[in-house]
Amino acid sequence: METATTTATPVAQKYGGFWIRFVAYIIDAIILGIVASVVIVPIFGALGFGAYSSMQGGGEITEDQLGALIGMISGAGLFLQVVNIVAGWLYFALMESSGKQGTIGKIALGLKVVDKNGERLNFGTATIRYFGKLVSTAILMIGFIIAGFTEKKQALHDMIASTYVIKN
Repeated sequence: METATTTATPVAQKYGGFWIRFVAYIIDAIILGIVASVVIVPIFGALGFGAYSSMQGGGEITEDQLGALIGMISGAGLFLQVVNIVAGWLYFALMESSGKQGTIGKIALGLKVVDKNGERLNFGTATIRYFGKLVSTAILMIGFIIAGFTEKKQALHDMIASTYVIKN
């Protein structure tokens, strides 16, 4: 006796292209910039960046004061880079592996990030995807631009993590 089997026909996905993803990223960058300002400004104050104003007592800055200021700015630049990378990683990886499957920018534009099986990302895959963005950035943003030219609108970091950005 034969049993009837049914196979589900895969639903065709509409992939998020370059421009809609770009706008989503701008929204996310604004949010991260605001959060960074709220967090970093008090930290810089606590680290003594207000001390520069006390150096301006109406006279000229000495060579020692200038050296100290340059050292402080150099250290602050490195600190700021580390904070930006960690904040970006946590924001993108936590949001994209959440039940919403996307950052605030992606959610606002009706996009979500899925794995190769169309499922929600786990935190590890979302982390790989985020650090893949650093590679996409390092090669003159070409890693992002290729999303406009691939069949499934994948950027380099999507290919690295085996992910897709789809329209809801």
